[in-house]
Amino acid sequence: MPELARSPRTIRRYRNETIFRWLCVCAIGITAIFLVFLLANLTIKAIPALTQKTITLAIKIDPEKVDAANVAAGDFPAFLKDSISAEFPETTDKSEIKKLAKLISSSVVEDLQRKVTAQPSLIGQTISVNAPLTADADSFLKGIQATVSPTGDNSEFEEAALQTLQKQGKIQSPFAWSLLTNGDSRAPEKAGLLGAFMGSLYIILITLVLALPLGVSAALYLEEFARKNRFTDLVEVNINNLAAVPSIIFGLLGLAVFLNIFGLPRSSPLVGGLVLALLVLPTIIIASRAALRSVPPSIKEAALGVGASHQQAIFHHVLPLAMPGILTGTILGVARALGESAPLLMIGMVAFIADVPTKITDAATALPVQVYLWSSLPEAAFRSRTSVAILALLIMLLCFNALAIWLRKRFERRW
Repeated sequence: MPELARSPRTIRRYRNETIFRWLCVCAIGITAIFLVFLLANLTIKAIPALTQKTITLAIKIDPEKVDAANVAAGDFPAFLKDSISAEFPETTDKSEIKKLAKLISSSVVEDLQRKVTAQPSLIGQTISVNAPLTADADSFLKGIQATVSPTGDNSEFEEAALQTLQKQGKIQSPFAWSLLTNGDSRAPEKAGLLGAFMGSLYIILITLVLALPLGVSAALYLEEFARKNRFTDLVEVNINNLAAVPSIIFGLLGLAVFLNIFGLPRSSPLVGGLVLALLVLPTIIIASRAALRSVPPSIKEAALGVGASHQQAIFHHVLPLAMPGILTGTILGVARALGESAPLLMIGMVAFIADVPTKITDAATALPVQVYLWSSLPEAAFRSRTSVAILALLIMLLCFNALAIWLRKRFERRW
């Protein structure tokens, strides 16, 4: 035995095993390094979008410029100009005052008008408003861009004004709640993820409701009830082939069938859910069949032996035991659908949608499409928001995968 342990063949085998083990460790390490680098890069780029530079303004609702009977016709931009000019009493030139007002986000005027419309008693009073700055002013103060104006034209006055306000401590950096509570917007400081999140949520719910029962039913029929003949062989081959079809083909199918033939609403979560249900259906069928095969045949044979029918043996014994594997495969398939953008682009979900969808037939977009839209915009502030959207998508995917792992660990049985 000692001679065998010291033989050249044994030494060479142990050396090869050691080299292979270290190669595997190196592969895992390199993968982990790339993953950490990706997440760190996204996090660093996303940090500027998590805060929003604001300034507290005392805005007087002048009754001479707004009528309680017709609040919408009030001159609310003038209220903002008067308030910001009060911060710089030495500035009297109207063009410079207009430049100062343009440093404040247009959402301030809109919110002020809504507030006064809801409470006409505010007319004649002075209210305190935490006004967000524009994306360019915000990016300048955060050091993302060198000038207030991306073109650098005549921005010295605005830059000096912002620096003065910052030195005086009048500019705050609270958390950018608008990023979580607003829909999409052309103005970066007003753009949020809520619309895309709700669109993705509706799409995934529709995909799950349609694909799970259809996929499990098809798997049960093919595995337990269908006769083995050329037809079932053809169906199985096509299901395996469909699982490898590029996702954009399903988008073309949805465009041709659901939109052009059935006339369903374009850019709606309903159509997106139908298309993604077709996309993940082969994956669910394959995973469900594998889960059904993993149940020991002795369980079904024992049920048949005590007098149960074939249907009772399947639905009362085999299916419940295979359900953890079925759910795991389903969740992983739905997680794949969550990250798809090509099918959604084909059915029009790439359109700019500012409103948050409230039902499945409303126009909407999804998180992967929102990433695509924001990444193609030139404003510097949208780049950090793109990173936040990517992180939000990764968190949702992580949650789905964690749920799949939990289900497998929670219900898995060893035979």
